[in-house]
Amino acid sequence: MIEMIAALQPLVVGVVLLWSARVKLLNRHAAATVERSVLTRLLGQRRALPAYRLLGGVELALGALLLLPPVLALEAVAATVLAVGFLGYLGYARRAAPTSSCGCLSAQATPISGRSLVRAGVLVAAGGLGTLATGGWLAALAGRPVAGAVVLLVELAAVVALSPELDRAWLLPLRQLRVRLTHPLRGGSGVPLLASVQQLQLSEAYRRVAPLLRSDVREHWDDGGWRFVGHAARYQGRAVTAVFAVPLVEPAPESVRVAVVDDATGHTLLSLAGQPPAAGPHLTVVPA
Repeated sequence: MIEMIAALQPLVVGVVLLWSARVKLLNRHAAATVERSVLTRLLGQRRALPAYRLLGGVELALGALLLLPPVLALEAVAATVLAVGFLGYLGYARRAAPTSSCGCLSAQATPISGRSLVRAGVLVAAGGLGTLATGGWLAALAGRPVAGAVVLLVELAAVVALSPELDRAWLLPLRQLRVRLTHPLRGGSGVPLLASVQQLQLSEAYRRVAPLLRSDVREHWDDGGWRFVGHAARYQGRAVTAVFAVPLVEPAPESVRVAVVDDATGHTLLSLAGQPPAAGPHLTVVPA
């Protein structure tokens, strides 16, 4: 197994180097990318951009050598040395200019983080492991295609996950999908909490206890066609919770009910009932 994994490392490192070279050689805004990096501080304004392009050329050549047969240990050694150089550069940049951008795998301006350092460390380890390879990556994949594909996917996914500059390509869409699926601003009924709060604030029950309230919505839950909304409050010098019951089916501010519950004992100290909706369920206010 270790022989197969070692044989695949030149492919992993080669793909990453070619991607990085693409950014450095084809980026139309390379000057701005370099300006945001620490290269200008290290090499000066005039030499920073040529050095950036030169590094892209080195990555292109080495990445191509790693992907093409025959397999040479010297190529893996060179990749390891380059990765060590990346790690040292990122460590210096994070210490000397924490807000500087890497410009490694994307032109996106992203400050160097711990993830960037771990990614460079992963490349160092991959290059070092590649020096142990005794065969090419094509033969390794042909011999164990499923296991080889899994190893490649896991390693490349780790590189992507450890690249803050690539978050916009995969992490942001995942977060947007999660928001669409979970509706974090909605209760279990699908009715937005804001709609219930607006209805609540139009009610007579709310107007009568509003002077007691000491917080915004602290908790809420749905039960039997009603939404229960809790606020921290003070009543007769006691810490209490004002629990409002708001109809979910149709807006009916006149039907909103409230119970003021003692936080220490759980006893209801005050209860104000509105007019139940004609088609609404029976409501029992349970102390919070």
